[in-house]
Amino acid sequence: MRSTKTTESWIEREFGPFGPAVLKPYSSTRFATDGSALLKVYLGIDPEGRRMREVATVERAALRGISVPAVLATGNGKGGSWTVFRTATGAPCSIVTHKAMEKYISHVVAVSGKLHRPTAGATPGPGWEAHSSTPVSSRQFLLDQFSPRCRRLPWWAELDEALQSLDSHPVVHLHGDLKPEHLLVDGEHLHVVDWEASACGPAVVDYTNVIFHLVRDLLYEGMPPGRMPVGLLTRLPFSGPVLAWRLLLWLDRRRSQDIDLVTDHDVYRLAAEEQAASAYRRIAQTVVRLRAAGVPR
Repeated sequence: MRSTKTTESWIEREFGPFGPAVLKPYSSTRFATDGSALLKVYLGIDPEGRRMREVATVERAALRGISVPAVLATGNGKGGSWTVFRTATGAPCSIVTHKAMEKYISHVVAVSGKLHRPTAGATPGPGWEAHSSTPVSSRQFLLDQFSPRCRRLPWWAELDEALQSLDSHPVVHLHGDLKPEHLLVDGEHLHVVDWEASACGPAVVDYTNVIFHLVRDLLYEGMPPGRMPVGLLTRLPFSGPVLAWRLLLWLDRRRSQDIDLVTDHDVYRLAAEEQAASAYRRIAQTVVRLRAAGVPR
């Protein structure tokens, strides 16, 4: 791996040429025209921190037997913080049929078995590196991911109290953003990409990300709430408070007014749910309402 502050022209000469950029909320990606490499430029929230975190985590994930894209070069310059990865082969997991969703969940379980091993000395926080500052609780780590304005909203104290139960959970390594497009299947091989949200915390955070993305994406693609595969989702560990947190984090990172569409009563009822099936039906109803109000996916 090479780390440097080179120009975009050097990156093009070394690994390109690259095709057109694909923009996401927090990154811009371009594939080399020969398909061998992927150039990722980090945008938005803490781009340099996310770059360094992803590079470090990819190397450590490989040591756990997880297939990850090799880092070919990384650095920062006038064009921002960037990393060039060797292209991972395979297609993103599908969720278009119940059978495909079952296969996807089985891949999540397989990856989680390697990720969520007991980790001595791990403390909650971003990345997999040891946190030298004063450790925070799992509850505080999740709350710290919200923008400051959320602390003034009516549901803040309710969520703060509900998340305290997480502090008794073991702290493990997390991918931080598990969803179908980040698991690439190539025959019998599974590759895991996009590690910039990696962290240490309770394993249920990764499982909740899987569930939230699945529910939200199926609903935004037009699936009626009554057809939501609730029985399949209940195979994964569940936490009502973390599910409420994940819903609110999604809204906090969209348009500034979207977070106001959820009331403290909504948060209380979701966080207080003890049955996974009931919670998933409730969040499906909430997402349908938010989609109707124009909240972007």
